[in-house]
Amino acid sequence: MNSRDDFPQGYLMNRRAFVSMVAAGAASTLVQDAAAEPVAPKARNIVLVHGLFADGSSWSEVIARLQAAGLNATAVQNPLTTLPEAVASAERVLARQDGPTVLVGHSFSGMIVTEAGMHPNVSALVYVAARAPDAGEDYAALAKTFPTPPASAGIVFDGDEGRLSEAAFLRDFAGDLPEAKAKVLYAVQEPFHKALLAGKTTHAAWRSKPSFYAVSTEDRTINSDLERFMAKRMGAKTIEVKASHLSLISQPDEISRLILEAAGHRTS
Repeated sequence: MNSRDDFPQGYLMNRRAFVSMVAAGAASTLVQDAAAEPVAPKARNIVLVHGLFADGSSWSEVIARLQAAGLNATAVQNPLTTLPEAVASAERVLARQDGPTVLVGHSFSGMIVTEAGMHPNVSALVYVAARAPDAGEDYAALAKTFPTPPASAGIVFDGDEGRLSEAAFLRDFAGDLPEAKAKVLYAVQEPFHKALLAGKTTHAAWRSKPSFYAVSTEDRTINSDLERFMAKRMGAKTIEVKASHLSLISQPDEISRLILEAAGHRTS
């Protein structure tokens, strides 16, 4: 067997260089892996935005839990008129916050979070069964690459105003809620304007802000696999919640824990 002295000096130097290179590469991989998990700064402010077929009260269950944890929570009353007007309503609330703020969106308002999330007060983003487009992306075209969810057939229009029929609301939007509670939510749903659906984001805040996503596994309003695709694309910390589209009401503990994590608080 050859001894160490049998090898030329150049080989030993090359071998040492190779070992150093491998070690450096391993360290780089560890850094990349660590960076893959979003790290959110500590925040005490939470701004929550509702989507279609709802109003700000849809966040009531989550707000109560965030307040109990000592956080300042504010629900935006999304006008559901046009995307620029909806983004402006969220930005006005964000401007009133006194420090780092987690911006949370449900359903359609993921569009708003994606755009308004560029605000300097926003420290992290949370998407709850929400749209998460890229900048300038045609979300409708993206959604068509996945099976159409049942709720889409339940949208009815009165002129330029749209809403969800009662049957579709109870079955496809709030399917895991007690019927009596779902009917109350149906009664207060806010109609949306057709112009809202034509809006496209010009920025994608999730490309530069720590992002978190709650997939609803029983969703009949946004396809669950589409939710998974968007969450994976943005590199979001993702949880799966066995819930309808209204996980923020049927599973408020899980949604609140995700928001607390995005705010840099322990959630044990």
